[in-house]
Amino acid sequence: MKLNARDLARLIAKPDPALAGLLIYGQDAMRVALKRQDLIAAIVGPQGEAEMRFERLPGAEIRRNAAGLVDAVKAQGFFPGPRAVLVEDANDQVSDAVAQALGDWRAGDAQLVVTAGALKASSRLRKLFEGARNAGAVGIYDEPPSRDEIEAALTQAGLTQISGDAMRDLVALSRALDPGDFRQTLEKLALYKFGDSAPLAPEDIAAIAPISTEAAVDDLLNAVAEGQAAQIGPLLKRLQAQGVAAVTLAIMAMRHFRSLHAISCDPGGPSAGIQRARPPIFGPRRDRLLAQAQGWGLARLERALADLVEADLILRSSSNAPSMAVMERALIRLAMLGRR
Repeated sequence: MKLNARDLARLIAKPDPALAGLLIYGQDAMRVALKRQDLIAAIVGPQGEAEMRFERLPGAEIRRNAAGLVDAVKAQGFFPGPRAVLVEDANDQVSDAVAQALGDWRAGDAQLVVTAGALKASSRLRKLFEGARNAGAVGIYDEPPSRDEIEAALTQAGLTQISGDAMRDLVALSRALDPGDFRQTLEKLALYKFGDSAPLAPEDIAAIAPISTEAAVDDLLNAVAEGQAAQIGPLLKRLQAQGVAAVTLAIMAMRHFRSLHAISCDPGGPSAGIQRARPPIFGPRRDRLLAQAQGWGLARLERALADLVEADLILRSSSNAPSMAVMERALIRLAMLGRR
């Protein structure tokens, strides 16, 4: 059977004991590993590995000993309960052994979970699972998690009281972080909110979300675009302490104001321009950039870009002026321009 992400989510929520095996494949090894981990935990339960109801077999071992897979699937455990056998890093060379295990599978045998990298439609292993009546294959693609997946992850982390604004920020955060980092962030949020009955709020997410140099640069550029000149000095000192060069700040400031300029240049106005922005802009950042573009207007944005080009030329020239001071002066000038 050919399954999709929703089918996999249903199997994780309620495993099907009549399913002999499932192939999970995809380019991103982390995404595949997370889905495999959730599925096996759902099949064998939290004590499955401790009760020896779970066995892990590398794909290379199956290639050397094909009969070992059938033996693992048929083996009887010491403890009652469902069992699972995981085959990692599989490819077409193990398809014959997997086909034999699926063909010999009977109710009560261990369920087979196979993980693989990117597989073409012509892959023998993929065709085997997609064509089997008692097995399925699901591809994991490099796309942000859906709202249903985010809600399931929140429930698993023990977070059930979520405000609407917090959910909006979590959706945006899921698109900015890798799957593993996003899951760790949810676990930190669960610990942060332990014993607190108040709904999860955006302030809680801001306190826990990973802070990167890029995020700090975004804070600086937002302060400039919103006319908050007093914040520029402290933010620049923090970035300088982190080793960020003035030329890097000039490049990122140019990119930010070019984005605002492109949004403002759209014939349909800034609201239409932000919808056509590439790459797409999500979450709170979308509302913030739209407000900045509307506040600046096309003429002042063109003047801001000219000032940034001039500052960049000074930074790249043989001038003896301190580079960070040049950048600070240019950004303060822009912040004062944005107030007019």
